[in-house]
Amino acid sequence: MKIVTAGQMKQIENDCSQFGESLDQLMENAGRAVAEEIRSILGELASHNILILVGPGNNGGDGLVAARYLYDWGIGRVKILLCGKRPFNDINYIEVLKRGIHYHELEQDYNLNKFNEWLSESTVVLDAVFGTGKTREISSPYSEILNGIKIARQKRANLRLIALDIPSGMETDIGSVDPSTPYFDNTITLGFPKKGIFNMPAAEHAGRISLVDIGIPQQLEEGINLDLMTSALIKTFLPKRPLVSHKGTFGRVLALTGSINYPGAAYLSCSGSIRAGAGLTTLAIAQSLLPMISSKMGEVTYLPLPELTHGIASTEALKILHNYLSQYNVLLVGCGLGQNQSIKELERSLLLDPTVKLPHVILDADGINNIADSANWQTLFKADAVFTPHAAEMSRLLGVPMSEIQTNRVDICRQAALKLNKVIVLKGAYTVVSAADGRVLVSPFANPGLATAGTGDVLAGIISGMAAQGLPLFEAAATGVYVHGLAGERVKTKLGVTGMLASDLLLEIPQAIKQLAEN
Repeated sequence: MKIVTAGQMKQIENDCSQFGESLDQLMENAGRAVAEEIRSILGELASHNILILVGPGNNGGDGLVAARYLYDWGIGRVKILLCGKRPFNDINYIEVLKRGIHYHELEQDYNLNKFNEWLSESTVVLDAVFGTGKTREISSPYSEILNGIKIARQKRANLRLIALDIPSGMETDIGSVDPSTPYFDNTITLGFPKKGIFNMPAAEHAGRISLVDIGIPQQLEEGINLDLMTSALIKTFLPKRPLVSHKGTFGRVLALTGSINYPGAAYLSCSGSIRAGAGLTTLAIAQSLLPMISSKMGEVTYLPLPELTHGIASTEALKILHNYLSQYNVLLVGCGLGQNQSIKELERSLLLDPTVKLPHVILDADGINNIADSANWQTLFKADAVFTPHAAEMSRLLGVPMSEIQTNRVDICRQAALKLNKVIVLKGAYTVVSAADGRVLVSPFANPGLATAGTGDVLAGIISGMAAQGLPLFEAAATGVYVHGLAGERVKTKLGVTGMLASDLLLEIPQAIKQLAEN
């Protein structure tokens, strides 16, 4: 599923005529699809009154078509506030007039009395004021209209706000928003998701994003290298599970994770690996922590490491790790490892020695932090690897302010992959996965329940398990991200988003994989 910029979307719409799809037909398709999605969101229509804010451009035209369908399908009441002049020969405006749908022109509502009256009677507001073509700051009277919606929502929590294509006031490519932009419950995006909607703060303002098909020919997707993950795509990545197999068939993961302060990270990352299907996962950890960890994980094997102090591996562990590396397909480093100087030296000696042949490496959390300030690490670290930073870790990795990362996640992730020649997983709402060859995938999941300690350890384990089963690292990372997100959605359905624990994900991982495989 392609993700597009405003310029790409405009070009695609213009090119549709070459395939027999006029702009008028696209608008008809879009309006009907939006109405169908609203019907799906609301359920029974007759009890709802909808106020549709119609702008002067194509976004407003889509809103007029949606108004017509909703009216014909028996929604309780439809009222249209025309927030800009429509052409006298606008067929969609004419069809609204034929039906006798109530409308009012904003320029005649000097004190916004009619707007406020209709707003107070509505259960739903559809924002069809500005679409992808809007680039200027929102000025009066549009700002008053949008601020009025925000105030109404504060007073009435059950007032549902729906944006058509993108929220008015959102910058399509970057995701910045105007101060007047409301927080919407739903955004129904047309044809393709828009790039900016996956950046902050736009992602918070968009609410739940749904995509509707408006009949764009598939040939027009060529040349766009930014995609939204879908179940259909990720299903094609899933590792095969042949009937005639043994644990070696599904790969081996060596996990250098956990320390005295973070033993749970070792449990969560190794459990994520085996739940994702790895044939064998071995935990390399300071030997004094083994009794505690092994009592919780009977399915994992162990490589005890000599200690500097209680629960902290010493640099002497390097020889042991070297002796075992060749037996494993994947080396997972970092989850809960800590930033003790001994650990830093151990990790750097392990990863940055060009004479050491490393398997695929998954580098998470302290694994990233411990090498980020090493001189020439980018030159010395030769292994094929997946880095899984959150925004703060990405900031340390690249020396870029965290605020810049959060407002430009897709481009920053792509640039990091190209610069470091690694697969990068930029974690957070709508996690971004980028390869060094320019491919980028964006997760469709934004789940606040996952904003809790340990969920990143589970993700690193899942990616390791997928890579151990033979997936190329980009596909392993994307599959891990999607399975992790889907498992989170399954937990959210059962428990909600408050009080979700990282360990709640573990039993849902194989269920999520099963759901994908059978979809």
